[in-house]
Amino acid sequence: MPLRLRLERYFQFKELNTTWRTEILAGFTTFMTMAYIVFVNPAILHDAGMPLAAVTAATCLSAAIGSFLMGGLAKYPIALAPGMGLNAYFTYTVVKGMGVPWQAALGAVFISGVAFFLLTALGVRQLIIATIPYELYAAVAAGVGLFIALIGFRNSGIIVTNPATTVAIGNLRAPGTALALAGLLLIAALMAWRVRAAMLIGILATTAIGLATGVAQWHPQAYRLRDLSATAFKLDLAATVRLGFLEIVFVFLFIDLFDNIGTLVAVGTKANLFDRMHRIPRVNRILFSDATATIVGSLTGTSTVVSYIESAAGVAAGGRSGVTAIVTGVLFIAALFIAPVVGAIPNAATAPALIIVGSLMVAVVGEIEWRDPEVAIPAFLTMMAIPLTFSIANGLAFGFTAYTLMKLLRGKFREVGWFVYLLTALFILRFVWLSS
Repeated sequence: MPLRLRLERYFQFKELNTTWRTEILAGFTTFMTMAYIVFVNPAILHDAGMPLAAVTAATCLSAAIGSFLMGGLAKYPIALAPGMGLNAYFTYTVVKGMGVPWQAALGAVFISGVAFFLLTALGVRQLIIATIPYELYAAVAAGVGLFIALIGFRNSGIIVTNPATTVAIGNLRAPGTALALAGLLLIAALMAWRVRAAMLIGILATTAIGLATGVAQWHPQAYRLRDLSATAFKLDLAATVRLGFLEIVFVFLFIDLFDNIGTLVAVGTKANLFDRMHRIPRVNRILFSDATATIVGSLTGTSTVVSYIESAAGVAAGGRSGVTAIVTGVLFIAALFIAPVVGAIPNAATAPALIIVGSLMVAVVGEIEWRDPEVAIPAFLTMMAIPLTFSIANGLAFGFTAYTLMKLLRGKFREVGWFVYLLTALFILRFVWLSS
């Protein structure tokens, strides 16, 4: 049998009703929407004193390996990269706020990655996923859609912060914002005409306009794999253990665990990856891929690696198999050598794609039983808490806790398993701890 046919059988092209063209375009689309991490992550970790070129190489390498594992082993269209939020916690709370050397902080990331791996091997992470009420799946997907759209609105300048009203409309005449609006209109029009590569074409066309008008800037600066030596294997496990970073490890562990679960549920719902029993096939491989990627990230010199919600852009473009993630991984390797080209993609080009993806993901709210308060209230809390707290983990915690308490107050406590009660108690303790 030809190699192409064997690969199509392995990645289940026929069952998923997909093609090489669709998967490759989806991989490009996913990469375009998350390419900013190649520059943003190094910039944040550089504030922790880490060498910029080395972290750039580590970012590309860890994202590529994570995406390869997710695509090749787990066979899902979910890309991975160092997580936003966790990198800020690494730099500004742990290193700068607590005065911890970045080498010791990397050690904490490594320990959390090993903990992920062990929890997966013991079946704990799978058990957590299994306990999430399937009634909340659509709410998580919709909440992540609103989250993605909010990021797009913010990055484009359409929405800005306001001390009086929290948020307000931005200056729509600003060059970057006007360019984003044009890109939004272009992608929307292409999608209305049923163009499968609408988002990719829109991102590239908007970038070209930005470069031509001076809105986007191109600053060539090459990075090489040998730059990695400044951070690779520089983690200091002895210092991590000596300083007793239990709280730090727990934060890395908790946020990554529930952010990844939320992303998995959201992207899985959008791509119809769940079976009839609301289970995710090959979930072990997904979790092992994530844990391994975090371990690799700590060894190469970057903060925790997570599943990216921007993967939904590739799914919206038609990606259904692991080939989408593998293509994204290949592009992250290429980004190491063509970083100047990747850096030319402005927020004004990727923001419209995020807004469109958000609109597509919110469509699943129709699957929520809004007439049943036991479902509607937890679902609403989940859907709104994700974008408003800027955290998938917080939204999942709100919805999960509300669902359990509603069942308890309704007298249906027997419908809730012991592990669900345990997780609910942990969520409540987390809220109390965060408020203290």
